[in-house]
Amino acid sequence: MDLLTALQGGYGDAADALRIDDHALSREQLLGAAGAVARRVAGASAVAVSARPTVETVVAVVGGLLAGVPVVPVPPDAGPVERGHILRDSGAELLAVAAGEETDDGAAGPERLVVDPAERLAGSWPEPDPKRTALVLYTSGTTGPPKGALLSRRALAADLDALAEAWAWSPDDTLVHGLPLFHVHGLVLGVLGALRHGSRLVHTGRPTPAGYAAAAGSLYFGVPTVWSRIAADPAAARALGGARLLVSGSAPLPVPVFERLTDLTGLAPIERYGMTESLITVSTRADGERRPGSVGQPVAGVRTRLVGEDGRTPLPCDGETVGELQVAGPTLFDGYLNRPEANAEAWTADGWFRTGDVAVIGPDGFHRIVGRASVDLIKSGGFKIGAGEVEAALRDHPAVADAAVVGAPDPDLGQAVVAFVIPAGPVTGDQLTAFVAERLSVHKRPRRVVLVEELPRNALGKVLKKRLLEE
Repeated sequence: MDLLTALQGGYGDAADALRIDDHALSREQLLGAAGAVARRVAGASAVAVSARPTVETVVAVVGGLLAGVPVVPVPPDAGPVERGHILRDSGAELLAVAAGEETDDGAAGPERLVVDPAERLAGSWPEPDPKRTALVLYTSGTTGPPKGALLSRRALAADLDALAEAWAWSPDDTLVHGLPLFHVHGLVLGVLGALRHGSRLVHTGRPTPAGYAAAAGSLYFGVPTVWSRIAADPAAARALGGARLLVSGSAPLPVPVFERLTDLTGLAPIERYGMTESLITVSTRADGERRPGSVGQPVAGVRTRLVGEDGRTPLPCDGETVGELQVAGPTLFDGYLNRPEANAEAWTADGWFRTGDVAVIGPDGFHRIVGRASVDLIKSGGFKIGAGEVEAALRDHPAVADAAVVGAPDPDLGQAVVAFVIPAGPVTGDQLTAFVAERLSVHKRPRRVVLVEELPRNALGKVLKKRLLEE
């Protein structure tokens, strides 16, 4: 079966099957425009896409998938260091951009490919090998630059079908979201899911309460920050009362937000859990119980287990014991690009993926994610941010002697990026925040900078980040 089944017909086709802001395309128009891109990228080793929330982005991604070429979404707010790393590490030969979009990738950067949504190329495209890499999604780890996770067509199809079963997702749905198009939530679930299952897609450009309220959808996707803002806008929240499902992911949904959304909309939100490397592995169901603070049960085909601190000793699923969550199943990635050491660390000897998250599993299979096994992966506003990457950027400033970055609890973002900095000269927190935002994605900038004389360390010199969080 084709990965993007709905593009091949049989689901009906509205003139606005895909709408982003005020730009609409039918699926037939999207297929024609993507076909024109596919002809131009065919045979490339990889195609990078400047992943702005536009129809050009969708056309470029679909074009790469039609041609069987790995697609590398590039965050539009990525700073020059991060952007350069993604383009070099991925080996992308082409960079798809919208007409008039300015990029400064230097003479050694990939060739620019300007995407025109009005261009058409009729014809059919044979489905590539399901084992081929469909997407290379760059994800922040706890140290070093982002790593490229290799996601196959087979893994994407398996996950989207499992979610369709769990959420009763059908061609009758209108999916609404305003999420970024360079990660799993916004791109895989929020775009490719609609193109596989035949639902109409409305992307609001930005995930504002007013935009969500005006979209009149049946299925809404959002991160906790989005739902927190909607819950704070009673009129917008009540406008979602006619929907079928509200789905929250990318970070834990605070229980007060869950409860307020339920009160205002009459709908208890669906919560789900996943990672770039595993896609969505656990979810509450459309026809099942939805518990605040719980992400539900494994989706079809996925197995989970808890292990002790040694990474091997099995732990009981008794609703009380906390352990490291490991997963197995058809939705898992094929490894990190050019990172053999990281691949070796990611998998157990018997083939389970180490998520790095700690969880509690009840006797009924319901999962509750407790937190990271490490404090160095920050979940802020639906984004996963590696503390080490931000620390490295801060240390590049001439007035910084050392820095430690943590995720502090925040009622809106889930966690806020907070930097503790030992200055080596005159500098302000605002200057350092701007310095990081110029080099990394804007969402990775510190929300607060605390200037300190020293950082708490243990006998081996490691910074005690839990103590920083307490302070």
